[in-house]
Amino acid sequence: MKKQFLNNLTIFYVLSLIALLGIVVSSIIMTNQNGMNQRLQGWVNLLWLPLPILIFIIDRIWLKKSGVKKTNKIQLYIVAAFVLLFVLNVMRLQVQI
Repeated sequence: MKKQFLNNLTIFYVLSLIALLGIVVSSIIMTNQNGMNQRLQGWVNLLWLPLPILIFIIDRIWLKKSGVKKTNKIQLYIVAAFVLLFVLNVMRLQVQI
């Protein structure tokens, strides 16, 4: 059972689980603060929950449809494109100054 679980891990699956955990933990911490602004921000953070859940569901559907290797390959290309865009943006901001 454990081997099958490790074989079904994908990049977006792990990232969506980390995002879900981060959103829930930060919302719990912020709603238990004294200031009203922080409490409100804790509740507003919960509005971000549908995004990682949607990514999680799409990832599982795509995994069933095409398999682990093809899914990880496509997701690696997507993550690489986002990293490249981030690096280009940092370079643009450094030149702009």
